[in-house]
Amino acid sequence: MRLAIVAVGTRMPGWVDEAFGDFAKRMPRECTLDLVEVKAEPRSGGKTAEQMMAAEAERIRAALPPRARLVILDERGEDLSTKSLAQRLERWLGAGDDVALVIGGPDGLDPTLKQAAHEKIRLSSLTLPHAMVRVLLAEALYRAWSVTKNHPYHRE
Repeated sequence: MRLAIVAVGTRMPGWVDEAFGDFAKRMPRECTLDLVEVKAEPRSGGKTAEQMMAAEAERIRAALPPRARLVILDERGEDLSTKSLAQRLERWLGAGDDVALVIGGPDGLDPTLKQAAHEKIRLSSLTLPHAMVRVLLAEALYRAWSVTKNHPYHRE
């Protein structure tokens, strides 16, 4: 199974790439973690937020792995504990489908993309910087995998 974090935005600070890469390297072959960056729509030119989100949604759709389960990160999504995410990861692994976890741009995600999602989750009730979300999600996925394997990374 392949986990793909599909994120709007391309020029992240070096520490983001380094931290994401560290967690991605730790994932096993049967559950790889990749980052797919999607260009954000320029915030100039007089376009409305809806128009920018629609343009980004088209780029996101084009970047999704074929037949992937679509999971979006949304402030109104389901709040998961580490154990709940581990159970979800086991379910995804059992189904054998690739999973695309989508992080929207500054204005969020287009409503049509939200409607198409199989699942909506959130990392926190806090508003988080998009660069930080990539790292936190990668760590959460690695931690969830470690729970499924009784690896000592996660401690109760």
